[in-house]
Amino acid sequence: MATPPETLVKYDHPVLVNKTDIKSQKPTSEAADAPGQGIQEILYRCFPPRERMEGNQLWVQHVSSAPFTRADVIQLEELLDRRLQQSQARETGICPQRRELYSQCFDELIRQETIECTERGALLLMVKDEIQMTFAVYQALNEGSMAFGTRKAIQAELGKADEEKTITDLEEENRDLKKQLSDVTAENETIEKRDEERQQMEDKKHNEDIRFLNRANEQFKNKLEEIIAAKTSQNFET
Repeated sequence: MATPPETLVKYDHPVLVNKTDIKSQKPTSEAADAPGQGIQEILYRCFPPRERMEGNQLWVQHVSSAPFTRADVIQLEELLDRRLQQSQARETGICPQRRELYSQCFDELIRQETIECTERGALLLMVKDEIQMTFAVYQALNEGSMAFGTRKAIQAELGKADEEKTITDLEEENRDLKKQLSDVTAENETIEKRDEERQQMEDKKHNEDIRFLNRANEQFKNKLEEIIAAKTSQNFET
């Protein structure tokens, strides 16, 4: 047998019913006009009966329409505190267990106020529906923002991986360029050193050629002067 979940809303004891009993238990317009039937009809609409199957038998549990007392309110507060401790609900922040228990407590207060004044109970039910709709909107916005944040985080991680790969490629390219620069610089230094040595050799050879030509010119000049001097002396003798 599937046992209905515990709730802070006060229900009558479960009763064994059949399909015919279920139809007969539905309030009609004539029954609603009877004393006490209007409140019961509103309670049934606000809090549908809880059903469970035990074998082939159907057990139905209707919300209680019994009047409440001050002791019932105090007992409800104590039961709420006990259930909060049992479920280990958080005192602050978002807590589904705490929200569910307070929602059940609000339902029980609506039940009690409906018995005391149906109009006030209906108004409280409208307030509850509005709160639930507002909460659903905020919950949808929160889930949407979380999904958006998750997508952005994933995109950031993917972008980060791409950026890291780009940085790695650029660093590797930078190392290759530095190696090429080092090789070109070494080759250039070798060429400059070779050119400098060749230039020194050419300058040395050029200087040697100049000195050779200067010596040859000096020797030729001296010899020419000797020849001229010899001819001049011969002319004087004759």
